[in-house]
Amino acid sequence: MPDLPQKPPAGVSRRAVARATAAAGLAALFGATTGTAPARAAGRLGPRTLDVSVPSAALGRSAPVRLILPSDFGTRPEKKYPVLYLLHGAHDDYTSWTRETDIEAFTAGRDLIVAMPDAGPTGIPSVWRGGPDYETFQVKEVPALLARDYRASGVRAVAGVSTGGYGAMAHAARHPGAFTAAASYSGILDTTAPGVPAIMDAIVARENLPAASLWGNPVFNLLTWRDFNPRARATGLRGTALYVSQGSGVGGGGDPLPGILESALWPSAQGFARTLALMGIPATTHFYGGGGHDWAHWKPEFTASWPILARALGVPE
Repeated sequence: MPDLPQKPPAGVSRRAVARATAAAGLAALFGATTGTAPARAAGRLGPRTLDVSVPSAALGRSAPVRLILPSDFGTRPEKKYPVLYLLHGAHDDYTSWTRETDIEAFTAGRDLIVAMPDAGPTGIPSVWRGGPDYETFQVKEVPALLARDYRASGVRAVAGVSTGGYGAMAHAARHPGAFTAAASYSGILDTTAPGVPAIMDAIVARENLPAASLWGNPVFNLLTWRDFNPRARATGLRGTALYVSQGSGVGGGGDPLPGILESALWPSAQGFARTLALMGIPATTHFYGGGGHDWAHWKPEFTASWPILARALGVPE
């Protein structure tokens, strides 16, 4: 059973959360989110790491994917490998996991492929209204390429930060059985929770895109918003190993903006975990006081979730 969501730490009132939500929209709008300037695709980057350009009918163009191959990939031509998909956050790109973490060294000697697909400048890997379909790109097209050209098996797990955490849970919920495990680190897990549509709109607007170009108006197109909402689609997560982490943000110290954004997403993650518990869907949750919407907190959360991901992938912990 999921750990029961904790109450917000002392001093986090509803009014404070509302203020944090408004400020978080501005933080997303002005770029106080995930990382440094994104890099461009560069072909083979090392013995195990390479960038692949994937022709995509869903996107109407080619899009990049960074791959980390197993250490024995070149010497075991008969072997197939499970795949760990790592999704990036808002205003970042597919290079973020290798730029911000030691994922290359961490996976050395483990028999798996790591795939880091692009999700566009907003990092929201969804079906856009009349636009690109990043969901199909990540869930269908990239796995097909990996199976064809890189000996990927059908065993997959997915994890992501921020909007990538949204993508991890949304993909797993909307495609039951496609992933053996899903992990979210500070993800947007209830897209219709109070204040969250404003955050989504701000993320979209920061890339000079019309807010309605994602899922339409959150009021007039509520059914569409619900259809892409991990909490509303939680029944599809039954049978998937789950890990959810989220900080309260408020009182975290240091730069206030990552803490403000983290606090704005706290109620969304709590509501998502409550829904899982009510539905009897097991999950491992880590709700912690303070923290920020940044890699300093996401890296240890990935490490904490690794045993769950490893077991689901069938690789050593």
